[in-house]
Amino acid sequence: MYVTASSSPSSSLLRAASAYSPTLFFRSSFRNLTSTNQASLSVINHHRRSLTSTAVRSFHCSVPRWSHRLDWRSPLNLRSEIRAFNPIIEQLQRKFATMAAEHPFKAVLTSLPKPGGGEFGKFYSLPALNDPRIDKLPYSIRILLESAIRNCDNFQVKKEDVEKIIDWENTAPKQVEIPFKPARVLLQDFTGVPAVVDLACMRDAMHKLGSDTSKINPLVPVDLVIDHSVQVDVTRSENAVQANMELEFQRNKERFSFLKWGSSAFRNMLVVPPGSGIVHQVNLEYLGRLVFNTDGILYPDSVVGTDSHTTMIDGLGVAGWGVGGIEAEAAMLGQPMSMVLPGVVGFQLSGKLRNGVTATDLVLTVTQMLRKHGVVGKFVEFYGDGMGELSLADRATIANMSPEYGATMGFFPVDHVTLQYLKLTGRSDETVAMIESYLRANNMFVDYDEPQQERVYSSYLELNLAEVEPCISGPKRPHDRVPLREMKADWNSCLNNKVGFKGFAVPKEAQGKVAKFSFHGQPAELKHGSVVIAAITSCTNTSNPSVMLGAGLVAKKACELGLQVKPWIKTSLAPGSGVVTKYLLQSGLQEYLNKQGFHIVGYGCTTCIGNSGDLDESVASAISENDIIAAAVLSGNRNFEGRVHALTRANYLASPPLVVAYALAGTVDINFDKEPIGTGKDGKSVYFKDIWPSTEEVAEAVQSSVLPNMFKSTYEAITKGNPMWNQLSVPSSTMYSWDPHSTYIHEPPYFKNMTMEPPGAHGVKDAYCLLNFGDSITTDHISPAGSIHKDSPAAKFLLNRGVECKDFNSYGSRRGNDEVMARGTFANIRLVNKLLNGEVGPKTIHVPTGEKLYVFDAAMRYKDAGHDTIVLAGAEYGSGSSRDWAAKGPMLLGVKAVIAKSFERIHRSNLVGMGIIPLCFKSGEDADTLGLTGHERYTIDLPRKIDEIRPGQDVTVTTDNGKSFTCTVRFDTEVELAYFNNGGILPYVIRNLIKQ
Repeated sequence: MYVTASSSPSSSLLRAASAYSPTLFFRSSFRNLTSTNQASLSVINHHRRSLTSTAVRSFHCSVPRWSHRLDWRSPLNLRSEIRAFNPIIEQLQRKFATMAAEHPFKAVLTSLPKPGGGEFGKFYSLPALNDPRIDKLPYSIRILLESAIRNCDNFQVKKEDVEKIIDWENTAPKQVEIPFKPARVLLQDFTGVPAVVDLACMRDAMHKLGSDTSKINPLVPVDLVIDHSVQVDVTRSENAVQANMELEFQRNKERFSFLKWGSSAFRNMLVVPPGSGIVHQVNLEYLGRLVFNTDGILYPDSVVGTDSHTTMIDGLGVAGWGVGGIEAEAAMLGQPMSMVLPGVVGFQLSGKLRNGVTATDLVLTVTQMLRKHGVVGKFVEFYGDGMGELSLADRATIANMSPEYGATMGFFPVDHVTLQYLKLTGRSDETVAMIESYLRANNMFVDYDEPQQERVYSSYLELNLAEVEPCISGPKRPHDRVPLREMKADWNSCLNNKVGFKGFAVPKEAQGKVAKFSFHGQPAELKHGSVVIAAITSCTNTSNPSVMLGAGLVAKKACELGLQVKPWIKTSLAPGSGVVTKYLLQSGLQEYLNKQGFHIVGYGCTTCIGNSGDLDESVASAISENDIIAAAVLSGNRNFEGRVHALTRANYLASPPLVVAYALAGTVDINFDKEPIGTGKDGKSVYFKDIWPSTEEVAEAVQSSVLPNMFKSTYEAITKGNPMWNQLSVPSSTMYSWDPHSTYIHEPPYFKNMTMEPPGAHGVKDAYCLLNFGDSITTDHISPAGSIHKDSPAAKFLLNRGVECKDFNSYGSRRGNDEVMARGTFANIRLVNKLLNGEVGPKTIHVPTGEKLYVFDAAMRYKDAGHDTIVLAGAEYGSGSSRDWAAKGPMLLGVKAVIAKSFERIHRSNLVGMGIIPLCFKSGEDADTLGLTGHERYTIDLPRKIDEIRPGQDVTVTTDNGKSFTCTVRFDTEVELAYFNNGGILPYVIRNLIKQ
């Protein structure tokens, strides 16, 4: 548990106690202490113990961690204050004790004995329910069940909810709603900054409404890892890490100071400083608990995160998935997450990967299979004999890409492989013993040495690992897998095909174009398909020693044969943690990676999220002036258009060793089976097979180079921070002092003129269409994270405030400023808007005048005239990163509804969270089939009373030119209707907290 100290000792004791409770029922209890509450006596005593031991431990733990406090006091100095506080505690206990007998599941609270005597603690036992239906449940559903039982208070979580989960086989197909309380919340800085901004703004709103501002505090542990701000400015240098970090701090000092303020202003919030690693790898190697033991109460770790790849932790057997920032904020504040009880796809693995096939090849294959099967909104659970052939890192690679195959999570239940990984990464033997004992006792552990109880799944898939072959994915989507043997033919098809996900429409006569230029005095040339960025990046792969060491072996073999990566290719290596550096140095392979230009550039998300930095000016000019379809090859998980770099229209996802191989080849237009990569120092042709390591070679490198003490020493070091972080000074106030001149942190207008009375439901009247989209519009299209274009509305805003172009930074780094982000909404340079009749870019038609304007300028013109707007879209609207600004931005632009063929799960809930109405066309219909051009005005006939709206009901949409059609309103749960009635999730939370 991580709880920072408070300036008020007595208040900190109360806060520490409420900050971490597995049942979290206090709020309703305080409202009416005489009403029936279902907390068991043992849990009441657990809370009482929390007020002492948890508070003391929180002060004790705060010193070596990053959320530093100046008013450190030792546990001895606190004893007198704790004794003075005991009468209050005892009074609370007496009031709660009378209610203790009413807990619906008190009978299953069971002791877990230690092998040598004593007990680990108590837990809510699933076997003690004696219900045969539980034995058939998928392991992932059992985690939801345990949470519901433990948190059952018949207020936020009801006994009926528990029954729904137990009866999952029958209830899941009916799309029933359940509440879920995750054990913790995970943030990264791009999404963490706006989350902390919102919390600070909510405190202001509480103050203005005359309520207690201390109610705005996380009630569950919150871990925030700063990993999204480092950019690849300096490459091919031994000093690249230090140089890039200095630039990172120069650009982001204000943001970092704000986050450091938040770590002290809000309790229970841990901030991991820049330069420590990628959030999901740090979560896997360090933060993941698997089982919490909180003052004697044992329960499974579970986590929701504001990054869609939070699912990587599922490879460790921890249930975790991405949510929008606004959902995460509600979870922090103790609100149960309302979710539809998901179906679970059982994915059986058998066999063994062939020699030379990597985990990346496997995950790209799995992604394509699951995308085809259709798993949006579902869990995927892996099982079968093939599980024993996959390392924990391989499993984490597959789990990481859950968003790319569309599932809520891709879950690997805990087994012996998991326990071995826990020991490898420095978890203590006692902790691992506790984890194994608890999971076995609660039927959450898989032992493949024992007969397996048959589990029921919603649907089934199977893959023989021996059928997986080397592959990459692209050029524009992660699920467009291309077998390596077909890559040359596929590339040439892409050149010929019309513009689309698999096409660039390059005329035949232009396909052989050669752009010659001078690169720092030496002759160079580019063709269509030339690689200009080769990046070993992203937690998907950098957490996996087999592919990282495999990349080093490719580099070593290439060096020995005399091959060299061309100097104008921007090469980089950005590990997800310092452990990677340690084992690359231990193996001696970093030396060869350096020789090929793959120097370590930093520890964080880089090229995968668009932080690829500038290309050399000569390379950029050669691409632009000759209209070259340049390529990037990266070991990432996302390759949507415009994401990696504005000048790389073809972007391919590949394993780290393949990234090195394509960098050596210098082009994606190559058949590795038949064409040489280059010429060796002996004058002979060098082929792919000559540099590709065997599975045995890789395994030997892993065995000899990846050692437990590397993990321990790495995470002991990052708890000390780094000099640049430690030197940041921040105010001690709990209310944030907003700087109206700041272009990074700005007070958002969400709660302006807010009252205690909800605004109520509303329809849409005579709205104009702001944008008319086709399929697969991603959150990168809606809310870019990359560079700020010099001619964009956001650029003009910054220039007007004295910010020079060189200091623009990225959209992602400015997510704490709503004025920048509103202007950055729909600012992607690759945006395809049907209103523009084929023209690509961030503009639209202002329908009343017919003028072509930037989207922001058109939206402001509509708002100034008092007109609402809507967005028309195709299938998979909002796919990609779980980006709350993709909902906040449209709301600030005045968008009242989005009508689409289908929505990505997180984005749909984010729209609801910001008060925007999501609507789906009926099956077989879309804007085109209905003859909608986007030049109409739209009226959505939604009842004005919230109790007249039902989840998933049909509504009629009419236009001013006489068209009428039916849509399904995508408020999927009753709780979402409550959010809509309140104008969004955050106003809902504020009003509820004030009432409590």
